[in-house]
Amino acid sequence: MSSKLISSAQAAQLIKDNSTVAIEGFVTLGHPEEISTEIEKRFLETGHPQNLTILYCAGTGDGKTSFGINHYAYENLTKRAICGHFNLSPKLAALVSDNKIEAYNFPQGVMSHMYRAIAAGRPGVITHVGLKTFADPRLEGSKMNSKTKEDLVELLTIAGKESLLYKGLPIDVALIRATTADEFGNLTMEDEAVFIENLAMATAAKNSGGIVIAQVRKLAKRGTLNAQHVKIPGILVDHIVLAKPEYHKMSHSHGDDPAYTGEIKVPLSSLALMEMNERKIICRRAAMELKPDIVVNLGIGMAEGVATVALEEGISEVMTLTVESGPIGGVPASGLLMGASANPEAIIDQPSQFDFYDGGGLDLAFLGLAQADQTGNINVSKFNNRAVGCGGFINITQNAKKVVFCGTFTAGGLSVEVKDAKLHILQEGKLKKLLKNVEQITFSGEYANDVDQEVLYVTERAVFKLTKEGLLLTEIAPGVDLQKDVLEQMDFKPIIPADLKLMDSRIFKDEAMGIKDEVLGKK
Repeated sequence: MSSKLISSAQAAQLIKDNSTVAIEGFVTLGHPEEISTEIEKRFLETGHPQNLTILYCAGTGDGKTSFGINHYAYENLTKRAICGHFNLSPKLAALVSDNKIEAYNFPQGVMSHMYRAIAAGRPGVITHVGLKTFADPRLEGSKMNSKTKEDLVELLTIAGKESLLYKGLPIDVALIRATTADEFGNLTMEDEAVFIENLAMATAAKNSGGIVIAQVRKLAKRGTLNAQHVKIPGILVDHIVLAKPEYHKMSHSHGDDPAYTGEIKVPLSSLALMEMNERKIICRRAAMELKPDIVVNLGIGMAEGVATVALEEGISEVMTLTVESGPIGGVPASGLLMGASANPEAIIDQPSQFDFYDGGGLDLAFLGLAQADQTGNINVSKFNNRAVGCGGFINITQNAKKVVFCGTFTAGGLSVEVKDAKLHILQEGKLKKLLKNVEQITFSGEYANDVDQEVLYVTERAVFKLTKEGLLLTEIAPGVDLQKDVLEQMDFKPIIPADLKLMDSRIFKDEAMGIKDEVLGKK
């Protein structure tokens, strides 16, 4: 054990100037927090390491300033970031928005597959994911600011079809996390809620000639770990850091919970129901798109409420919920536990989950709607030059058989009331969300039309459907005025059919809608 066991301070000393460092984490899950803390401490005390290129897949942070990737958010510490999401690390996002560092935003699934490509000695990831979005070099090539010059994404034509090549690069250091290490460095993850891309990341670093440093909470004698439980073999691990308990909780914001590792199953009947507001209206209308025996992804934020509505309606069993981090089945957690699922039926690694997503395995996806435009494009990744990032949004929305975007019609002070099964707009939001052109294309309406994808846009007062001619207004809420509350709050005119329908009145009543038989096809 002494040959591989080092302190977190010693681990920080191993990070050399100008290194490329891959860092594990998903929101507040799975991040080697003690090692990152020591790297930041060393930089503040000595000015080293300098000019790092950091790679990470998912948003890794708590939305504040003292956890996760925020530890690397110094202009001279980090030179370049290549990652899936910025918004949970506001200090790093500010460096990107202020043009202080180079920054590339690759789709999260591409990032997770990048480690496998590097490990296998391939030039990068060749995929359709990102075509006609901001990742496409015909638009922005994944560059998030003007400081970022090098082209890391190329457009290719293979077998007569367009693809994107996201270029790989050697990894000098991989910082990963597990639960238990034996004397040789074999790692198990029994107390972790997700496995994410630890194995691929470690293999990529090792095959690049780099080193792998693993943070763990427990040590074991070599030969005592069950071989079937070992997620990363010791041949890939160079150094082990035994973390202090406060730096190795299941989540930065929560202690251990065996319901998220699959060790126990907990009753879900106590889950609080949603109060009647604009969010519940949207999630109720979205839930009407559910069908029996489908595989679903729920995005963070607004779309999370679909699971709660399904529980209230007694239709939770019609769908299998999945999370891009790896859980399959159960109920996805929200907030800073995002990435975990209570009562999962299986937990797989993130690259394999994105294999399933990218190949069209999802029947239905519910995602957020921050901005939409006249051609059906969606933006969730950049606003007023503020770097947010796409996360898994592009992989999920581009490849699900059907996508339902969920969001309020306007933002910034919107206030509504539901009375007598009708919607009343008490105060309009200050910001329009349906624009002539979005600021950045995170979802391409053109691409969706090219592949004949079914796409809906659900708000509290109107429902739209993507067509090759543009957005078709299909439903409006009872109680709203078409001209005043819908058309005047948009920057473009949608297609309006002669038979424009009202949204189902049951959506706007306090009691459960009673849609179980309809969803199950019994009506």
